[in-house]
Amino acid sequence: MRVMAFDYGTKRIGIAITDPLQIIATGLDTIHPLKIIDYLKKYLQTEQVERFIVGEPKQMDNTPSQSAIHVKGFVNLLSKTFPQIPVEMLDERFTSKMASATIAQSGMGKKARQNKALVDNISAVILLQSWMSKTH
Repeated sequence: MRVMAFDYGTKRIGIAITDPLQIIATGLDTIHPLKIIDYLKKYLQTEQVERFIVGEPKQMDNTPSQSAIHVKGFVNLLSKTFPQIPVEMLDERFTSKMASATIAQSGMGKKARQNKALVDNISAVILLQSWMSKTH
């Protein structure tokens, strides 16, 4: 079964998914928060997901960041809507910076690095890869 990760933002949610064997993390999509539940219901009709991973926003001193309240609301919504799928939170402190660096190293230009949807998507992939490296 697959594992799905979310880089939650109030404007966009980056989504990444593993393959069924949980070897490779791939960017799936970037969705507006108001459309995420419908998107997931449709996705889960054809694919099995055993776990959701949600990026936990923290400040450098390990305290919750300003967006933590929004992420908690999202986690609660996931848990209520999909009670059969456990939700796990994972520190996401450096994912956006790593995503921007990854885009830069890939040879894409400045415009790609400023594409926030792309950054959110890659952030979700980095988050999922981090989770996979801890569990495998």
